[in-house]
Amino acid sequence: MSIDELEDMARRCRVEICRMTHRAQAGHPGGSLSEIDILSALYGRRLRVNPNEPNWTDRDRFILSKGHASPGMYALLAEMGFISHADLESYRVLGGVCQGHVDMKWCPGVDFSAGSLGMGLSFGMGCAIAARIEGSQRNAYVMLGDGELQEGSIWEAAMGAAHHELGNLKVFVDRNRIQNDDFCEVQMRMFDIPAKWSAFGWAVKEIDGHNMSEIVDAIEWMDTITDRPAVVVANTVKGKGVSFMENNPAFHGAAPSDEQLAQALSELGVTA
Repeated sequence: MSIDELEDMARRCRVEICRMTHRAQAGHPGGSLSEIDILSALYGRRLRVNPNEPNWTDRDRFILSKGHASPGMYALLAEMGFISHADLESYRVLGGVCQGHVDMKWCPGVDFSAGSLGMGLSFGMGCAIAARIEGSQRNAYVMLGDGELQEGSIWEAAMGAAHHELGNLKVFVDRNRIQNDDFCEVQMRMFDIPAKWSAFGWAVKEIDGHNMSEIVDAIEWMDTITDRPAVVVANTVKGKGVSFMENNPAFHGAAPSDEQLAQALSELGVTA
């Protein structure tokens, strides 16, 4: 997919994120909107997956550790053909394909059942080690939230991954600077995040997480790192694309009203 095609797919996903959370009157739109440019680039340009065979053994794995940002994941899976757009109507419906947090038992294309934060990197490390043992060329990609970096388990896994020199483990940090209760700097300062990853032995790159060309270049850079794990710290905006959600902690876990949905859809180019 071209850069323009990736950007338009991300826009369509933003529309579905707003619709899903409005329909359910629950969910996490802010972090879904901040992550979606990265997800679009990763699936549209790099990830080795097959929608017709979602459990293909040799597929790349994608682990959404910040699994509450599931609307972004579901919108992208619908775009890629893993689920239908009609399935998106089951978001947060009991027994639906699209559960509140991503769940691999319910939704095709999901490789990690999320809930507690801080678990995804350990899971991804296990996937990377398993690929090595099996002689597979598959990679494991993990997306972390920046508030999630406050979990000690993240840094245990980061140390372990560097020790095992897992060149097939790739991480994105969605650095949107807001977590559940407030701005991350208010809750717990994390200081120099790229320097922390570097100190743990990782290859590190920092980018604008909404510049599609930079995201694609970063994914290609990751391909060149084979002797150790690699992390891209993506500077993003919580709620990106919807003016009243942007950089607004209130929309970490709040659904838009009828009037807010109409405004959001208009800003995202939906005319009907």
